Formats: sequence, structure tokens, C-alpha cells
Amino acid sequence: MLSFPLYNVRAVIDRGRTDAKSHGGFRNPYDGLHQGSDEQPGLWLVGDHGVYLCSNGKLSDGARPLVVHAEECNPDTCDDWFEVKRRTFGGDDGVEFLDAAQLEAMMAACPAATYLRVAFNADSLQLTLVERP
Repeated sequence: MLSFPLYNVRAVIDRGRTDAKSHGGFRNPYDGLHQGSDEQPGLWLVGDHGVYLCSNGKLSDGARPLVVHAEECNPDTCDDWFEVKRRTFGGDDGVEFLDAAQLEAMMAACPAATYLRVAFNADSLQLTLVERP
């Protein structure tokens, strides 16, 4: 299970919307394989060098998206990040799209929550909001 502070989740969603407004929409996480799919407000859950959330608004040339690593799988702060990535996200690199409207509805329904937890099952992701100091 991986954890992301909700203030970071909100920041990634907001940055994606800001970039989309300035640069003409949202990026497709699947490199054009599913044109018109998932090109909407949200964020990407990415597994490669750690596991992180990534903003999905289109970017100007040379710009970088906002990236926020899971607390348990950040290569800058966790010596065992590679093993954590392999145990949670899997050995291969990949991306999963998370819809902003669904995340925002979850956050509105749980105003005391402070973290998004992501659990990886054999064929699905489980998103849970929790209150943590």
C-alpha cells in the first residue's frame, strides 16, 4: 500500500487543470493508443523510478509536469524504493489514469481525510482515504 498526502493530490490535479487551460487540453497517458480516452482532468499514477502521481495537462515545450512520489516509494528519501515499487506497482513500468472528478467526490465525502492510500490487487487498484496525523 502506498500513501499520498491529500494536499499533494489536490496540487497535482490543480496543476493539470492550469496547464490544460494554458496549453490546450489534457495529455493522453497511453501515447495516443486510445485517442479521446482519458484526456480529461485527472492525474496519472506512474510506476517507473519510484511510484508517483503526475499532472496530466498539456505542457509547453520543455516544461515538466508536477510529480509527487508516494511516501513509501520515493528514490530521493527511501533506500528500498525499488523493492517497494516492485512489490506494489509491479516489476514493469506503467501508468494508470485516475479521474479528478471521482477523486474530488471522494475527498468531499471524507473532509477529515488527510491521505490517499493506494492498494494494488492482482487485477485492480483500491483507493482509500484515511485520516492520519
